Amino acid sequence: MTSHKATIAVIGGTGALGQGLARRLAAAGHPLIIGSRTVEKAREAAVRIPAPAGCERPRGATNADAAGAAQIVLVTVPWGSQAGILDEIRPHVAGKLVIDTTVPLVPPKVARAQLPPEGSAALVAQKRLGEGVRVVSAFHNVAAHKLQKDEPIDCDILVFGDDPQDRETAIRVVAAAGLRGIHAGPLANSAAAEALTSVLIGINRNYKADGAGIRITGIATS
Repeated sequence: MTSHKATIAVIGGTGALGQGLARRLAAAGHPLIIGSRTVEKAREAAVRIPAPAGCERPRGATNADAAGAAQIVLVTVPWGSQAGILDEIRPHVAGKLVIDTTVPLVPPKVARAQLPPEGSAALVAQKRLGEGVRVVSAFHNVAAHKLQKDEPIDCDILVFGDDPQDRETAIRVVAAAGLRGIHAGPLANSAAAEALTSVLIGINRNYKADGAGIRITGIATS
């Protein structure tokens, strides 16, 4: 069976967040390409991801090849790797939607919000990729280890982007991953969710919580 759903490249798909999202998106029937700096690691990670019967199995590729072959590019890399990875994929994402999940965590004080001079990791991504790339940010406040389980997650996902239609596309990706996406305004607002990740890390420590998340109350979404 050939899926009509968008092909998604998961850049950094060998990491915990990337693997968790890849598993859920594959289960929802999206054709997936796992990207890594080395194709061998990407292929090893892709083999570990099951796909529904009749759906295309995930495959592995270099970050550049994965980004070039996909319609939507999901960047799931640590802050320290973001600049290099974005430079690697930049020639291959012109005109595409890039969903950036980067949070600017700076060890050892990861429970303290430390946003970059540009204002947020999302704005760094947009500046680095250029105006021809449509950047949306999401998935900042969900625990990676929970995404790897086949269980419901009690967490909303704030989605930021300057184009409401691009945010809506990202919200559909969020829904495919089994979560509720919320329109949270322009890309500059991503600073709030990025900083909130550090707050949640502190909450997890203080209350010994297993991956605290957020819920937005008082609204109804389909």
